[in-house]
Amino acid sequence: MRTTFPTSASAAEMTAAAQDYIQRGWTIAETANGICLITDEDVSGIEISGELAGEVRRYLRANDLSGPVIEIPGAERREIHLVTGLRKAAMALEALREAGATVYTDGDGIPLPPTQLTTGEACWGVTPGEARWIPPVVAIGAAVRSALSRRSEKAVTSVAC
Repeated sequence: MRTTFPTSASAAEMTAAAQDYIQRGWTIAETANGICLITDEDVSGIEISGELAGEVRRYLRANDLSGPVIEIPGAERREIHLVTGLRKAAMALEALREAGATVYTDGDGIPLPPTQLTTGEACWGVTPGEARWIPPVVAIGAAVRSALSRRSEKAVTSVAC
């Protein structure tokens, strides 16, 4: 039985998107609002919000590390970076959580475009087709560390003596 989607995306667009995600080897689930990526050992997600999200995106782009990024609409900037390699990255995951990131893994669902959310439609900031890979989580960890390091350097240099 086919699920109907009460979104701005047509059924044909949803079907095409779902087929693309399946061809990429992603585990997906259809929901009343669209399509969810079911995280597993191969593909997980790191959500970063606010100003840090922009800084992380710039770092990844500058270092040719960008992977697929889902933008979540709302008052504050929210991005979910798709990643791999969580099994071997306990320290990176701990540091990301300490920095305020949300980690989606072990069967958590991530809304894939064009899923309709209460604040609007999830969309790609960097599409899977534009990205050369799905980066390891340690690349996102390095981007967050760099951004936080720059912030603390600016705070030290901006103090008047």
